[in-house]
Amino acid sequence: MNSYKKCNLCPRNCSINRLNSLGFCKSSNIVKVARSALYYFEEPSISSTNGSGTIFFSGCNLKCCYCQNIKISQYGVGKEITIERLAEMILELENKKANNINLVTPTHFVPSIIKAIKIAKNKGLSIPIIYNTSGYESIETLKLLDGYIDIYLTDFKYFDNNLGEELSKCKNYFEVASKALEEMYRQTGKNKFNQKGIMIKGIIVRCLILPTKSNDTINIISYLYKKYQNNIYLSIMNQYTPIIFNKEYPFLNEKVSDKEYNKVIDYTIDLGITNAYIQIGNTCSESFIPPFDLEGV
Repeated sequence: MNSYKKCNLCPRNCSINRLNSLGFCKSSNIVKVARSALYYFEEPSISSTNGSGTIFFSGCNLKCCYCQNIKISQYGVGKEITIERLAEMILELENKKANNINLVTPTHFVPSIIKAIKIAKNKGLSIPIIYNTSGYESIETLKLLDGYIDIYLTDFKYFDNNLGEELSKCKNYFEVASKALEEMYRQTGKNKFNQKGIMIKGIIVRCLILPTKSNDTINIISYLYKKYQNNIYLSIMNQYTPIIFNKEYPFLNEKVSDKEYNKVIDYTIDLGITNAYIQIGNTCSESFIPPFDLEGV
């Protein structure tokens, strides 16, 4: 595909020929997947009781030094598959009664994903498609997805660009993520749910609190509310789990304290936000990290 010959699918604009080299994302032009299975630990309106049909793609356009899916994002665990096989996997998940098809870290394979969605829809696919992303997206690539994606499940990782540069190796995260979210909202509009309370259209923005960085999350929430009011859903997460010992940033070796999390929740409520998911109890656990064992691939 031409998009892979001079790849500018993400804001890094590598311009590398992925037909014979790997981009920053450590991916070639061939789709690579680590897992395709029902997943029950997304937000309630995504997973519900039937589960979300998640497809985890290998590779990533960020280099988060705390990544909880590092086996696939940076270490390359996964299996190369054809576009036709990807379409089959999508249909297999629908046959398992998944509420939706949840494409996790899909940015660097967008042209192939679009082809697979077309094939699956021609064979009867009828459930919503979720684009599950870090938020570091180019407008041009998002526009390619217009009409194919029903729900954007996107991170908003940093308000402070210095944090983004230090922890994820990107210099302009806030500007990129905020513009990307504008395009996502243009495509989906306000959130819509079916009679069972399952989301069928819209946006959920995930705000993962990092240890000692609750003020950055507060700044993100303030920005999002001023921009979108209650027209999008927020997911305020305390599930950060230290996976790798970090010498350079020792604060990442800790969990998020209850005090920090409650501070963010109290701010959210005081601001007037009503459309938000929060997490209760001890969610800092590796049990929330799926086994990347090629199930369903």
